[in-house]
Amino acid sequence: MGALKPWHIAVLVVVLILLFGAKRLPDAARSLGRSLRIIKAETKSLADDDRDLASKADAQAGYQPHPPSQPAPPQQPYQGTVQQPVVDPVQRVREN
Repeated sequence: MGALKPWHIAVLVVVLILLFGAKRLPDAARSLGRSLRIIKAETKSLADDDRDLASKADAQAGYQPHPPSQPAPPQQPYQGTVQQPVVDPVQRVREN
């Protein structure tokens, strides 16, 4: 039922020739071939980019930062929140 038979192809070719004309069909096929070539090249470059990113990620996975040369100063105990004075932006512009 769903098989494509030779007479289906013949009817399709006749319909295409009637719709587009014999002169436009080679140009259409040529442009379709160019488009397919461009799509193939772009998908190949995307796959290459993915491989490059994967290799960079593997190289960076082994990266460890150098330990600090000096010990960090001791931290001060927490003394509560420090409140900043509220400054009106309009007043600040007027003062300058």
